[in-house]
Amino acid sequence: MDDTAPNQTERIVEALTRAIVERRLMPGTKLVEQQLADHFAVSRTLVRQALNQLSRDHLVKLHPRRGAFVAEPSPEEARQVFEVRQWLERQLVLQLCKTRTPGQVTQLRRHLAQEARALRQGDVAGRTRLLAEFHVLLARLAGNEVLAGLLADLLARCSLIALMYQSTHSATESAAEHGELVDAIEAGDAARAARLMAHHLGHVEAGLQAPAPARSLAQALGLAA
Repeated sequence: MDDTAPNQTERIVEALTRAIVERRLMPGTKLVEQQLADHFAVSRTLVRQALNQLSRDHLVKLHPRRGAFVAEPSPEEARQVFEVRQWLERQLVLQLCKTRTPGQVTQLRRHLAQEARALRQGDVAGRTRLLAEFHVLLARLAGNEVLAGLLADLLARCSLIALMYQSTHSATESAAEHGELVDAIEAGDAARAARLMAHHLGHVEAGLQAPAPARSLAQALGLAA
């Protein structure tokens, strides 16, 4: 079977995701199928497949007769997502404080080191991915794959919100709060861990800022004007 088409589709998905992560494609930017097809030297069918995948990942909104646009998370959507995360993740750290092992704490410390490196290097894409993955890692270490799956879906939405609206200062603050959470988990201090998680998610939500004006698709992907 020729796997060229799936590979090409994934290439488009990765390129567009990277452009969103690096804030070159901002909320509301229109994604013109023919322009993308010309840029990637593929058919519009493959572009459409990539846009459908990005839509499932909550990064793109598809509008009948209008086309595809980078998703624009609303303040109400952000509020609802963080409300659900508050409940789920407080329960998560309570559980993990009871079951954590030295090896799991080491994994968390290693992840914190990766976050710190991404922040030092000014790696916006890396820092955003790692800050989100920290929360899924907590669920996996707690042995709760169902919760990990739920968090992954919520974080797909939160990632877009954070990618667009989170300042560098807020990202640095988030990484520091992750460190405090790991300290509480290592100590088995469930009450402190739950309190820190509530404060952390509250700070992340409060640190969201209005986006800069959207770039055009041509500017974002470096296409000729």
